[in-house]
Amino acid sequence: MLMTIPNLLTLLRLLLIPLFVGVSYFPDHWLAVPYSGLAAAALFVLAALTDAFDGYLARRLNQTTAFGAFLDPVVDKLMVMAALIVLVDLQRAPSVLALIIIGREITISALREWMAHLGKSANVAVSTLGKVKTAAQMVAIPFLLYDHPLFGFIPCHWIGSFALWVASALTLISMAYYLQMAIKAGAATRT
Repeated sequence: MLMTIPNLLTLLRLLLIPLFVGVSYFPDHWLAVPYSGLAAAALFVLAALTDAFDGYLARRLNQTTAFGAFLDPVVDKLMVMAALIVLVDLQRAPSVLALIIIGREITISALREWMAHLGKSANVAVSTLGKVKTAAQMVAIPFLLYDHPLFGFIPCHWIGSFALWVASALTLISMAYYLQMAIKAGAATRT
């Protein structure tokens, strides 16, 4: 059964990507700049919440599917990559940080595919470090999409930038960890 509630939430998250990207570029006469940023941030947060909720529901309702296991991480990566490209284009994030995060996602996806081919996918399962990195990204992106003082005094750009630098550092550390685990698993396979 492909169309479970969790899979529908994942597809909703996929549909939210062009929405938050599009809202980010609304002309001022459609939606003034602080409000377009707020709308984009809200849509991104909604998408991120569906990610947490679909996994919970899949386990709770016993509706895990191979399709969902494939689609969920792909949509997660598309969501983050789209947001980072928008932030670089709007000059709210340094391109080097976006390249680090996007490069890591591509590398780890390929690494997981290779490990699955070797029958060692457990060696590169999601770690706590990877979850903390994801949390830092999920804090950084909405703050940078909004990019105005929240309630007049909360420095969104500073908070988002700091969280993005933290996410980038954790990205490099987690990539090194995953590569180390994969090298060990690959070496053990050859012996």
